[in-house]
Amino acid sequence: MDRIRYQLSGDVAIVTIDHPPVNALSAGVRSGLAQAIAKAGDDPSVEAIVIAAEGKAFIAGADIAEFGKPALPPALPDVLNAIEASPKPVVAAIQGVALGGGLEVALACHGRVALPAARLGLPEIRLGLIPGAGGTQRLPRLIGPVRAFSLMLSGDPVPAERALDWGLVDAIASDDLLMSAHDLARSFAKGAVRPVTSARDELLTAEQQAAFEASAEDALRKSAGMPNVAALVEAVRNVFALPFEEGTAAERRLFLSLIADERSQALRHVFFAEREIARVPAMGPQMRPRPIATAAVIGAGTMGGGIAMCFANAGIPVTLIETAQAALDSGLNRIAAIYDMSVSRGSLTPESRQTRLALITPAIGLPAAATADVVIEAAFEEMSVKREIFGELDRVAKPGAILASNTSYLDVQTMATATRRPQDVLGMHFFSPANVMKLLEIVRPQGVADEAVATAVALGRRLGKLPVVVGNGFGFVGNRMLEQRTRAAERLLVAGAMPYEVDRALVDFGFKMGPFAMADLAGNDIGWRSRKARGLTAAVADAICEAGWFGQKTGRGYYRYPGGARTGQRCPEVEALIMRISAELGASRRAFSRAEILSRLLDPMVNEAARILDEGIAARPGDIDVVWIHGYNWPAWRGGPMFWADRVGLDIIAKRLEGQAAEVGEKALEPAPLLKRLAAEGRGFASLSAGPGAEAAPRKALEPMP
Repeated sequence: MDRIRYQLSGDVAIVTIDHPPVNALSAGVRSGLAQAIAKAGDDPSVEAIVIAAEGKAFIAGADIAEFGKPALPPALPDVLNAIEASPKPVVAAIQGVALGGGLEVALACHGRVALPAARLGLPEIRLGLIPGAGGTQRLPRLIGPVRAFSLMLSGDPVPAERALDWGLVDAIASDDLLMSAHDLARSFAKGAVRPVTSARDELLTAEQQAAFEASAEDALRKSAGMPNVAALVEAVRNVFALPFEEGTAAERRLFLSLIADERSQALRHVFFAEREIARVPAMGPQMRPRPIATAAVIGAGTMGGGIAMCFANAGIPVTLIETAQAALDSGLNRIAAIYDMSVSRGSLTPESRQTRLALITPAIGLPAAATADVVIEAAFEEMSVKREIFGELDRVAKPGAILASNTSYLDVQTMATATRRPQDVLGMHFFSPANVMKLLEIVRPQGVADEAVATAVALGRRLGKLPVVVGNGFGFVGNRMLEQRTRAAERLLVAGAMPYEVDRALVDFGFKMGPFAMADLAGNDIGWRSRKARGLTAAVADAICEAGWFGQKTGRGYYRYPGGARTGQRCPEVEALIMRISAELGASRRAFSRAEILSRLLDPMVNEAARILDEGIAARPGDIDVVWIHGYNWPAWRGGPMFWADRVGLDIIAKRLEGQAAEVGEKALEPAPLLKRLAAEGRGFASLSAGPGAEAAPRKALEPMP
């Protein structure tokens, strides 16, 4: 009972959870709750019970410190069954958040009162799990299966006002939460109480079942390979088919199977990695960001326009700057068209469209950035152009303004030398389409002020992004690794594979697109220009561009796109060209299995990631996983390249790389020093991290590998 306070308020027992900082459901809290409910039940002077909590949260969920350890009694389902079976009505007094097991506690109560700022949700889906203490059975019986499924599938909490509208809470307290809960509990004591688990035929109708099945089909299609989504569908479907006791027993079996599922373990690793990126190395937690009230974006192209939309979507006024009116008009028309599409789909109201467009001010010339608190350059990926822009910004931008580049590859520190304020210059690398993709690489060059980095991180979160702080170096984290995969894909074509075979291997692995379909979508000429600027060649890729086959925009690239098709078809001319180039280079073509293709694509990426970690460009292996999941669509249920590598075994990857390096005569394929060291010591990348989930990658391959 050391985590629980028990006191009487007249004939109402007040059971208060006091387990800072978020009242997580530790074994002590579970045990204390069970004892308090039993004590109140045995006291003839008690007519009703209120479960309340100290601090800013009601209950934020499970105790993270217990993850990966043997469960201690009592189990949460047993505690909740005791609450629901109490002969005296129990009311939850909810302040702050009631998440996961915290909401399941509230659902087991006979009534719920919340403060206006409260938020309620079941985010287990983000941990690769489903609710495991009756949440999938109680919530649909309270608010209806379709709403309940949607809430659990998204993992997003709902505000108190919506919870009241749905019937998730009985009342919102205007001021004194405890008194409101006390009064509701006493009113329940005077009459019959209807527990959540009682039959609710008005919610479980044939129409509701049909609507749920439609939602379930859509979710399964969008989340193929995600075991928690399939389990959630099965659990909610049981609400229609099974009594509560059988449904909760089935839920528990599904929950425990997910705990052991490799894909679910990967999703939990991702969850913890996303939390960990908030800790920026070598920066104090009390570092205060600068205020950002206005922004400017230089360049109204696809990236610049998308970045401007990010600001408008967040309610921040932004000036969109171009050098010519035609380019500016084109950018504004593109933005309006995207918002129009959102309106037509019903995801944006016409009023919100107008509000957002009104926040974007078009302008010609860099002096228009003079009053902005942050300026983001999104011009051509050429250093001379960027240095010229930063030199001019140094003259026109106000003191203390953050000057950021959206560069994908280039040295941000070189841009900073064009100014007299390197302390304010950094990279903010958005991913395309910028208004959709969550990842934001915050590039931290030498000489930038910690305050400026903290400002960029805070701004990224305000824009709804996942900001990952990375070091300054060619390609940073994501694109530096991507270049290794691109080179590996080219080598495979020369050695015997065809584009469709390489793409199919990655799609089967879980990516939405393979490298060649992605190149066709983005435009093959982009990589061609970059190679030429750096004096690099790629025999097949260069030949395709020299033929004018730039991808979907020209109707053909590695594939053919007849009639403007979005899905490519095999192209005999391209395959003949590949065969010819192989012969010219003296390559002996051979067939590659899917496993071989995967190892040749992914192992060099892991190798480069080891160098990135060794150089301090990435702070943690989990940072790299977050970058690849949210920036490059690495399948989340595979945990990211670092997690995947640990599962395969670093010794196996190092051995394969040695074989590849010897076969193709490329020194860059030799195992990186960090990879060799970890492999020799029998350790994984997870051993470099600390905190929950750091050791959650036991060696076990997810793919059959040679």
